[in-house]
Amino acid sequence: MICFILIFNMEFILDSLSSLDFVSQKFINEMGDNKVFAFYGEMGVGKTTFIKAICQGMGVTEDITSPTFSIVNEYKMGNGYPIYHFDFYRIKNIEEAYDFGYEDYFYSGDYCFIEWPELIETILPPNIVKVAITLSEGERRLITLK
Repeated sequence: MICFILIFNMEFILDSLSSLDFVSQKFINEMGDNKVFAFYGEMGVGKTTFIKAICQGMGVTEDITSPTFSIVNEYKMGNGYPIYHFDFYRIKNIEEAYDFGYEDYFYSGDYCFIEWPELIETILPPNIVKVAITLSEGERRLITLK
């Protein structure tokens, strides 16, 4: 598998899944003060895999899975601070996000990694970093940040 990655104006070509750790560490190093990241991409493109690598690079040792049914999973970084991982794929309407108190997470100052953000676009914070992952020819993945 070869992946083309653009992270904060840097480009990486991955020739194997084992290179994902290197790219996720570069992502972590370039996150700066940003805390909320929205991951866009079709089903199966690698959003959860990339988020898992980022979380592991930030010291999470527990099992990292997609919160498809729970909507949000909480992990602890090596320093004990939380990371919130969201998957909005199964929500039926925006009110479900209001019901579980999305503001408490998005504006907490803690890291938030959001899958399927297009389903809650109207309530995303203005300072969010958008990460688009797309498949291109030959199973190459293009990751772009805005």
